[in-house]
Amino acid sequence: MATYGTRLAFAEFGVYEPHFDFGDSEVYKERTKEIRARLKAIASAKEATIYPTGWTVEGSRAKGQTMINRRSRLTMRAFNNECEAASANTRWHNVVAMEKRVLSVLKAITKENTSMNLHINEEYVALKIDELHLTHEYREQLKAEKDERAELARAEREEKKLLAEARAAEKEERKYQELLEKARKEAGGGETSEAMQMKIQELESALEQAHAHSERARAMAEMTKSGYVYVISNVDSFGEDLVKIGLTRRLDPNDRVRELGDASVPFGFDTHAMIFSEGAPALESALHKEFAKQCVNKRKEFFRVSLDEVEDAVARLAPDANFFKDREAQEWYETMARRKEKLMKIKDSETDELPAEI
Repeated sequence: MATYGTRLAFAEFGVYEPHFDFGDSEVYKERTKEIRARLKAIASAKEATIYPTGWTVEGSRAKGQTMINRRSRLTMRAFNNECEAASANTRWHNVVAMEKRVLSVLKAITKENTSMNLHINEEYVALKIDELHLTHEYREQLKAEKDERAELARAEREEKKLLAEARAAEKEERKYQELLEKARKEAGGGETSEAMQMKIQELESALEQAHAHSERARAMAEMTKSGYVYVISNVDSFGEDLVKIGLTRRLDPNDRVRELGDASVPFGFDTHAMIFSEGAPALESALHKEFAKQCVNKRKEFFRVSLDEVEDAVARLAPDANFFKDREAQEWYETMARRKEKLMKIKDSETDELPAEI
């Protein structure tokens, strides 16, 4: 018996191209229900198989029809079982292979029925193939929606964090304002000491910085569409010409870059662009569309493009943004240097242990 779900080489089963583009799992479910209703209607009308009329057995048309009906039921049972097994076991890595398997089984069944000139209705076969595709794409859509929910949850957490940071910044501003007012009262109307003047100047400077920070934090919290679109790469982990284009609403966008490089990859990311925009989602979407054909994984926002190409796109879509093509890769070079140093020490120790020539 054939084993379904076997991981085959990509060259064997090809790359699956979506047949539907509903963008909503509920729509996939409704479309599947419609197809199954149509399949049931065809079967109920006894139109699932096509065969010649007038068959006789021992001169009897009734016996001939009984034989045809029995063969038709066996044919449909075999075909439907294969289709159900294929749908149940279809995954991203074997969907094309499963489709080929169904068509191969259809060919074999048709060959077995050649003597009776019986074959399965082409519309029924097409609907079964559609059902297979829908089952696969429905599962993939569920994955995408799960990722979208996770991304929305992350965005909500960032927005809550922005609100908290805005409140903290306002509190910090009030603290310096109170300290400055207290210092000025202590100084009074007369002459003040040099130390007091310096203290007042320091508090004024701190208050100015706190006010700027508070204004920025409040603006970020109020504009939910504002944020930073970042372009980062990790040549040490992923190789050349692979970049991630993402979005963060954090007050310090570099926190997100550090977070991405903390545990998920062996080395940190290099930042090539950090673009503040009041329409950050639209800018991110525009950059994603720009490189849609080079997308490695749409749910992870990685694209196989050169930094030159990304720089050109950023220059067109966000002309005021700075772009840096340098790849520092500090952690990588430090690791390689330590590894080289260790190898040299081992080599030197092995040389010292060699016996002297006689």
